[in-house]
Amino acid sequence: MNEPEDLIGELLKPLRLTGVFDSRWHVQSPWAIEGDAEQACAVLHYMVEGGCWITGEGHEPMRLEAGDVAFFPTGDAHRLSDRPERLGVPLRAVLPERQPGTSGEIRIEGSGPASRLLCAGLHYDASAATGLYRALPWALVLDRTQVVREPLLAGTLALLAATDRPVGPGDRLVTLRAFEMALVLALRPLLHELSAHPASLPALRHPGISKAMVIIATRFAEPWTVDLLAREAGMSRSAFTAAFRKLVGEAPGRHLTGRRMQEAARLLGETVLPQSAVPERVGYRSAVGFHLAFKSWFGRTPGEFRSSGAPRLAGS
Repeated sequence: MNEPEDLIGELLKPLRLTGVFDSRWHVQSPWAIEGDAEQACAVLHYMVEGGCWITGEGHEPMRLEAGDVAFFPTGDAHRLSDRPERLGVPLRAVLPERQPGTSGEIRIEGSGPASRLLCAGLHYDASAATGLYRALPWALVLDRTQVVREPLLAGTLALLAATDRPVGPGDRLVTLRAFEMALVLALRPLLHELSAHPASLPALRHPGISKAMVIIATRFAEPWTVDLLAREAGMSRSAFTAAFRKLVGEAPGRHLTGRRMQEAARLLGETVLPQSAVPERVGYRSAVGFHLAFKSWFGRTPGEFRSSGAPRLAGS
């Protein structure tokens, strides 16, 4: 087993999108736009024509050229501009309304070179954002060569960026799923690169913690305890708990519960599996224990969750 790849494949699968706001930018130098930090929302920028700089507090400026894709997993605040030192206007000043399910447009006239971008806020289920996901680098970039090697990704981005994108019945759902597919296709080579160079994610460098996370990701239905996980990691309980919290960003027990709740929500929201069968499928031997854990995590009972018809996976 290649643990880094297995770990990333299981724990960093693209999050299920709940809504998308996308916009097309037509800008000419000089220009600069300051984006706010987003909550439970990844951000994607696709450089269609021209180029721009991306800057963020505490990070070196990054250059995007035509055909490149930048992905911000946790929606960190950043600035897009024609020059890295240029200060800009807030995004909310040029796009005051950015509701999921809608689109927008930015036009900035200038005397310099023109650029064109596709930008999107990808709203996701907050409960699926594990500690490892939140530990991803603030920005991940695929250059044009990498995008070309993924023809389906290149084609999907080109269609989404088109000014004459078809509009018709079910357009919002089609757009949502198209961006979800683009996210999947963009994450695949990015996460493969991270698994090959695990320095970006310290948890991948620790053999015991990495092994425990793979177990939680793939064998969550088994009756694991923190003691048993520590034993599998070859560590004492105290050392294991401290290292796990430091490297992953949350306690191992909460990480295990989160994985179980994520799967429970999927089974209740996306399948017809009898509710009585769900506890055992996600590692609970007691229906009462599962019921209490689920309500604590989601703020409603499993029955209420399923009957709502449109799961809102915002974990506590």
